[in-house]
Amino acid sequence: MSTLAQKKGFGATLWDFLTTVDHKKIAILYLIAGGFFFLVGGLEAMFIRIQLAVPNNDFVSAGLYNEILTMHGTTMIFLAAMPLVFAFMNAVMPLQIGARDVAYPFVNALGFWLFFFGGLFLNLSWFLGGAPDAGWTSYATLSLESPGHGIDFYALGLQISGAGTLIGGINFLVTIITMRAPGMTYMRMPLFTWTTFVTSALILFAFPPLTVGLFLMIFDRMFGANFFDVSAGGNAVIWEHFFWIFGHPEVYILVLPAFGIFSEIFAIFSRKRLFGYSSMVFATVLIGFLGFMVWAHHMFTTGLGPIANSIFAVATMAIGVPTGIKIFNWLFTMWGGSVKFTTPMLYALAFIPSFVMGGVTGVMVASAAADYQFHDSYFVVAHFHYVIVGGVVLAILAGTHLYWPKMFGTMLNETLGKITFWLFLIGFHLTFFIQHFLGVMGMPRRVFTFLPGQGFETGNMISTVGAFFMAAGVIVLLINVIITSVKNQKVGNDPWGDGRTLEWSIPSPPPFYNFKQLPLVRGLDAYWIEKMDGKKEMTPAEPLGDIHMPNSSITPLFIAFGLFVAAFGAMYHSEKSWGIFVLILGFLITLGSMFYRSVKDDHGFHIHKEELMDEDDKGVKA
Repeated sequence: MSTLAQKKGFGATLWDFLTTVDHKKIAILYLIAGGFFFLVGGLEAMFIRIQLAVPNNDFVSAGLYNEILTMHGTTMIFLAAMPLVFAFMNAVMPLQIGARDVAYPFVNALGFWLFFFGGLFLNLSWFLGGAPDAGWTSYATLSLESPGHGIDFYALGLQISGAGTLIGGINFLVTIITMRAPGMTYMRMPLFTWTTFVTSALILFAFPPLTVGLFLMIFDRMFGANFFDVSAGGNAVIWEHFFWIFGHPEVYILVLPAFGIFSEIFAIFSRKRLFGYSSMVFATVLIGFLGFMVWAHHMFTTGLGPIANSIFAVATMAIGVPTGIKIFNWLFTMWGGSVKFTTPMLYALAFIPSFVMGGVTGVMVASAAADYQFHDSYFVVAHFHYVIVGGVVLAILAGTHLYWPKMFGTMLNETLGKITFWLFLIGFHLTFFIQHFLGVMGMPRRVFTFLPGQGFETGNMISTVGAFFMAAGVIVLLINVIITSVKNQKVGNDPWGDGRTLEWSIPSPPPFYNFKQLPLVRGLDAYWIEKMDGKKEMTPAEPLGDIHMPNSSITPLFIAFGLFVAAFGAMYHSEKSWGIFVLILGFLITLGSMFYRSVKDDHGFHIHKEELMDEDDKGVKA
């Protein structure tokens, strides 16, 4: 956005968002797109639960059920949880380290548009011949034999989307390493910044195996390469290794930022420094390290042998130790604190027992011998959702309430927030707690119906009722967002009153340059230290001077759009006469946009000292 638009206070137009490279606006784009896909994935979940509410139900057919099941998992993991986590990373992390933007603003925008067009491509499968139907893990033999283009949409869509996530992770790593404010040492970084750092490292190492696996699948399906076709000398189990070497760190890519959000919430609303900060940091790093050593626990029943199974079982149980350290540190943070039961704090309190339950069942399925019984039953469905919903989704809802005023300058209604909390929490436990028992009773995963008299009727009905409670909670949240946006009552820089880190020291929403003068960080909880000294603002670490900010650009959108177009050409290259031309056209759009970017003279613009002082005068007059 130009300085002129900023000075005149023009609204954030559609063009601003299409061309923005500002991390805060990109955060809003991630929040909107991720929120939309969350609703789509939730709708798919409701179809699953309606189908399984009663025995012999024919609400959807078996084939359509497989498509809904596949798209629910794929959408929720890749298109809802990931971008919503990225929304908070983008919105908060640069502010917490005292930076004016991320290291590569252009790449940040490109990452979003790649995710968006990848997700759009994947969901267009519903309207172009059928969605993928081989499960969200898309195991090789099943996916190779799947008719139609559903799996092609899956492989190409995730490839485009995954590229956006990968460059986003690299961007966050470089930002944290190189752009911390003066005095912001590694051991003074807020916990959310630390979890963003470790998560970004996980993305850097976990996404390439997925990228390779998806390439091999694309070549198998489109060019008959036979990497995974056993009858032609391929190996189907190799896909599982590629997928889970990515897939297990992916769980921590989602859960670690959730831990970061809750760490901030416990400290803010207990009015206490986080207990055992250094041990929390080392536990975070250890979780990231161990996350790469446990992938084969998803494959205990594939015949890897007792030695491999034992090693991966021990590694899986070991990862419970750093997680346990965190749980106790959060409890000790509250101990003796002046606890405020705000909406974010309620989510944080509910998170501890919910996530611990997921952890306990995780230790159960980590035992290879026991896993032979639990595998492919609803017990595993229950365990997985207790980790992802009980950890990640509760954190996303908590983060939405906590950081909404910082992102938009308005407060979500606390009463409606608490209604959402109770509806969602009760619905969550109703839905998934009973599924542990369904699994132990023998109900298999991924079945589209069951017979009367098998003893599954009551459990499935309870589970479906719980899903409607969760849906009601999400609807109340949407109403809350609409009411808040219409009222548009502005709040100050520290609306919760107990902010401890740098993001609470600047206006809500922040100006597009974030910090007029880079702050001097004098310790952990930098803003809290200043407040204790009776100051309302951070001590500046530099004199007031010109600020260099990047210009907006439409190029990231076109680079991503070109790959979106090329994916259609690749998919139809062998059966449509126009396929190869569309493929070439898409690459030309992408490469032409990149070339345009390389020759365009784009030095950004400066905000001068006089303009900053003018803004101060306006603030005083207001």
